Order: sequence, then C-alpha cells, then structure tokens
Amino acid sequence: MKEYKITDARANLYGIVSDVNVAYNPVKIVNTKGDNAVIISERDWNSIQETLYLYSIPGYVESLEKAYEETDWENAKTYDPKDWQE
Repeated sequence: MKEYKITDARANLYGIVSDVNVAYNPVKIVNTKGDNAVIISERDWNSIQETLYLYSIPGYVESLEKAYEETDWENAKTYDPKDWQE
C-alpha cells in the first residue's frame, strides 16, 4: 500500500484519488499523531459493505461452504459469458 504524509497527500490529492480509482489500490495517509487514514475507491468501499452485510446473515457462510463441498466440481461445466447474450 502506498503511503503519503498528510502534507504531501494534500498537495497531490487529485493524483491520489485518480490512482485509487484506476488501479484500485488503497493509499495510506499518515500524520505525526498516528491518526492515519486510508483512501479506497468507492467501488471497493461498496464491495466491502456488501461483503459485511452478507456475512451478517445468520447461516450464510455455512450454506456457502456446504454448497461448495456438495458440488461435483470435476463434472462442472464452464460457460462463456458470450453464450448468455441474446
């Protein structure tokens, strides 16, 4: 994770936000007090929120694990997304 001092981040905020949104790599902003922050893309933030929500559903993780264990992966078919288009 890239790291910037807060004064450097302030001077290069546009570039940092652009990098975060293009490469989806979080950036750590540090200050001398140790009160650091992390900048992530909105897409990554939404993904984290969705994951936290799904994991909050009772039994969700267990049902995924059960489905994974019970699936016959050796005979599973692969699909090309092009086949889904009309």
